[in-house]
Amino acid sequence: MVYLLPDFPTVSPDMLDRISRDYSRFGAGGLPDGVEAYILDQYSIDIGGEYAGRPIRNPFGKASGQLSLSPTQVKADARAGLGFVVLKTVIAQDDSGEQSMKEWAMKETHMKVEPVAGRSVGRLGWTVTWKGRGWHDTFEAYCRLYAESLAIGQAHGMPVAASVKYHLPGPGEHDWREEEYRHTTRALLNLWAAGGDGGPMILEKDFSPTLAGDARSKQQETILQWMSTCPRLIREAAGVPVMLGLKVMNAMFGDAFQLELTRAAAEAGPDFLVYANRLFDPEREFEGKVGVAYGGPDLSHRNLRLLSDLRAAEAAGEVGAVPPISGTGDVCSGKMAVEYGLRGATSVQLHTFFQLPDLYYGMQAGSRTEKALHQLLFDPVSGLITWMLHVKERRGISRFRDLVQAAGTGLR
Repeated sequence: MVYLLPDFPTVSPDMLDRISRDYSRFGAGGLPDGVEAYILDQYSIDIGGEYAGRPIRNPFGKASGQLSLSPTQVKADARAGLGFVVLKTVIAQDDSGEQSMKEWAMKETHMKVEPVAGRSVGRLGWTVTWKGRGWHDTFEAYCRLYAESLAIGQAHGMPVAASVKYHLPGPGEHDWREEEYRHTTRALLNLWAAGGDGGPMILEKDFSPTLAGDARSKQQETILQWMSTCPRLIREAAGVPVMLGLKVMNAMFGDAFQLELTRAAAEAGPDFLVYANRLFDPEREFEGKVGVAYGGPDLSHRNLRLLSDLRAAEAAGEVGAVPPISGTGDVCSGKMAVEYGLRGATSVQLHTFFQLPDLYYGMQAGSRTEKALHQLLFDPVSGLITWMLHVKERRGISRFRDLVQAAGTGLR
């Protein structure tokens, strides 16, 4: 059983009517200021989450990508009330500007959002496809983005994280470009010291070569070495505490290795895990490129299954304590956020859901982030309020960050 939630919630008709009225009212007039306090008052549900050790107003954050590469985007997210933002991934460099992973600094083309049918699960979802990789502009430009975004986040009480792709040695390579780790980490730390929230800098380590069909993706031993070595190099480069998150990829191997990979990441000493980015189809074509990443129902189906396996291994003493998780992959509803929460996610990261055609949102005006939050929270069929009330009815848990306590039986 992959899904812990049933097809239909156990919520009274009167309560569903109340949610429906709020859905219509806020769809026409916009979400109220302090919507989380309103939900707590009206529904006795605490939707606050946690990301990188910080409390966040709601569990929804923007994943690193094309939608978080300008201060304008970050400001719109902060004003809409998003929980947190992870900036576009920058490619590490040394003090001379050399980048061993410079092939990943490729400017994105237009993005194509389209429906996708699950192969392993019988439902439709959404995927977004583009040609492009990490931050393509200069490192100095990224530093300006980071500094401005930190100021925006501070002004609105919204955590902002940098995402970095550091050097990863491929098969046959033995040396790590440690100067890239030192130069990039310390440059970001200087900006954090000037504009952060006073706590440790939040940093996500990107591992996407195993996603995109790179030669590095085909060596299991190499990938496991990355997991054990990268956290140490980043912490040594920083010289001060940082809140380090490892973005676990969906590797191009079967479930057995994926579980081994996730266990290795959990045991490598990160402060949190981001689990897990997109799948890879070596035969799919987009704008002349054969082999592209995709998301949708198959992605969440695999992620939830492997996270359940990880939790079972933890309970059996086969793996140490799993760090907090920020779930990502096919998070297109509040219900899916609850599914991730039941496996230990204290936050979730979205990308595709912010790009759907307007007719799929119930809010008539406002930014895409506002429309997405309205749908994620108040949709009476798939929204967070409805499914949190279901969990509360079945297990008495009313806080999102406590959902992991309800994992297992009794939710159907």
